Amino acid sequence: MFDKILIANRGEIALRVIRACREMGIQTVAVHSTADADAMHVRMADESVCIGPPSGTDSYLSIPAIVSACEITGAQAIHPGYGFLSENANFAQILEDHQITFIGPSAQHIRTMGDKITAKDTAKALGIPVVPGSDGGVPDLASAKAIGKEFGYPVIVKATAGGGGRGMKLARTAAEMETAFTTARTEAKAAFGNDEVYIEKYLEKPRHIEIQVFGDGKGNAVHLAERDCSLQRRHQKVFEEAPGPSISPEERARIGKICADAVAEIDYIGAGTVEFLYEEGEFYFIEMNTRLQVEHPVTEAIFGVDLVREQIRVAAGLPMSFNQDDLKINGHAIEIRINAEKLPNFSPSPGRISQYHAPGGLGVRIDSAIYDGYSIPPYYDSLIGKLIVHGRDRPEALARLERALSELIIDGIDTTVPLFNALLGEADVLSGDYNIHWLEKWLEAHLD
Repeated sequence: MFDKILIANRGEIALRVIRACREMGIQTVAVHSTADADAMHVRMADESVCIGPPSGTDSYLSIPAIVSACEITGAQAIHPGYGFLSENANFAQILEDHQITFIGPSAQHIRTMGDKITAKDTAKALGIPVVPGSDGGVPDLASAKAIGKEFGYPVIVKATAGGGGRGMKLARTAAEMETAFTTARTEAKAAFGNDEVYIEKYLEKPRHIEIQVFGDGKGNAVHLAERDCSLQRRHQKVFEEAPGPSISPEERARIGKICADAVAEIDYIGAGTVEFLYEEGEFYFIEMNTRLQVEHPVTEAIFGVDLVREQIRVAAGLPMSFNQDDLKINGHAIEIRINAEKLPNFSPSPGRISQYHAPGGLGVRIDSAIYDGYSIPPYYDSLIGKLIVHGRDRPEALARLERALSELIIDGIDTTVPLFNALLGEADVLSGDYNIHWLEKWLEAHLD
């Protein structure tokens, strides 16, 4: 087992890793920018190293600075969290070259799944169902129009190197294809330095279902059921739950086995998430995330496992501490993402927190790095906390979420908490009858 791990991240995910390490008796190293000198992850780690100025490019994304911090502190492994360098194949390869363990999948697997076209081809070859669409990148507008005609509109144009909704445009008719194709390529080039796009059939009312998988890198893998992440704004998840309210036990077992078998076949190591659009009983692969997900706590809640601890174990060469037969769903869990944003425009709201009180009680967990007097810097993602609740069933989890929200106090800045208070008054949310377009339509009607 490792003696010391460096966490190449910040905020709540850095704290999450530090806590797992502390329970395992492992020393931790926090890295931070000058803007994060007073951050909670810096205070809680055993050691800390400043790696650059506020800009993420010059600090949390600086591979030389992070490798140097690892070498001067004697850390044997790096946990990347999510975001930043967590899915950077070059980073994973450099660590391997420096005999530093990357707590995550191999550089090869990150590279394969990081390119949307290669990922789709790989998934198809492994027996995972995929969305009908183009075979690879689409070189020009004429080809794009031909594909739209072949599959029928609507279709969606996506950047091959995309993520977070960037480089993604909908064409409902042939007349809209030119604008969608051109805009998607332009956005993709600006965001990712790669203007290649592909085209898929657009599903009208799908849900976003993702399967949590975990492998030991030696041909053994399990699935930990699904999460429903259908409540989204601009392709960004805001509300996640497990298990999915629309998935039957038979469907869960079928798609879970397909995904576990697939990652076992490629000797995948660590945590991964296979994401699907789900409509009318069919699953359609959209991507695989080769890292821990923001919403991993809901899976931990219903299975009683620590996914970060498990990541560290398999990275150290130990076997998984559970097998498929050990994994039994217990109850229902929901997570909401609390952002420092001002409604109704969701504009960033950095600033000083004058008062903070976290909710508590049975079945309530909050993952956050904020505290009284903390000043949220304007340089990073606006996520400041995740509120997770667990109950014996979905109605109890929803009731617990409403109660926890009533206890939560975050003063001094604007947050998205009022959004969730409003959503808990909606019949569709309470019944679980929604799809990936539901929230956007609701926001148009309620937050003008």
